[in-house]
Amino acid sequence: MFTSNTPDKAPINDTRANVLGVGVHAVDLPRSLEVIESALGNRQAGYVCVTGVHGVMEARRDARFREILDHALLVTPDGMPTVWVGRAQGYKAMRRVFGPDLMLELCRRSVEKNFRHFLYGGPPGVAEALRCNLELWFPGIHVVGTFTPPFRPLLPHELVALEDLFTRTNPDIVWVGLSTPKQERFMAEFVPRLKRGVMIGVGAAFDFHTGRLKDAPAWVKNSGLQWLHRVLQEPSRLGKRYLVNNSRFLWEIFRQFAGLASYSLPPR
Repeated sequence: MFTSNTPDKAPINDTRANVLGVGVHAVDLPRSLEVIESALGNRQAGYVCVTGVHGVMEARRDARFREILDHALLVTPDGMPTVWVGRAQGYKAMRRVFGPDLMLELCRRSVEKNFRHFLYGGPPGVAEALRCNLELWFPGIHVVGTFTPPFRPLLPHELVALEDLFTRTNPDIVWVGLSTPKQERFMAEFVPRLKRGVMIGVGAAFDFHTGRLKDAPAWVKNSGLQWLHRVLQEPSRLGKRYLVNNSRFLWEIFRQFAGLASYSLPPR
């Protein structure tokens, strides 16, 4: 654990950028991996939220969703706007932690560390296709199970059956490939049923890594325009969301930095 009192080197629970009252940890990819692997080594149970503008604005509208983010083991900065806010607040080492990148790097490292993976989410067939790809890309990886959930919330008997499945397969990492805020709600509801292991919500990573969606070029990601790349691929589903969320985010961030609105972070 870091011991320095500088913003970039403080203990993980304290290193949060204040993005409209949502705490986003001031981390980069290596630091995120370190936190997750430490939790696994200590046999903790917890969940990781990969959060960008969409997640922040959902939290602004829904106090319960903000509580879910507040209680996460880690909230990584998924989009460049959250990174820019953190850097403006003094967290100069903060970098984007993109869900699909986090997934690939943790899978790569897990071969040597013998972590066991479970894939939860995606339309029918996607989790199995992802399993095949991961086993091809990372020979020796242990993908111990997949599950394609119904579009609706799980019923009580289905939750019990899923808990039994996790008990039998004993995963270290449960990758959750649903959309925000659905995946975060599921993780927060289910994590108390886990005896150990980390659940990580990675959104569209299942689609990216099975070729259902195309990833944006690096320059598009670094310029903060990946949202536009996504909209062009899924205009009917994402167009209104990004138009409304991005516009409101820009206005509220302006008010925060101009001192016209004040937002506080709850203690952890």
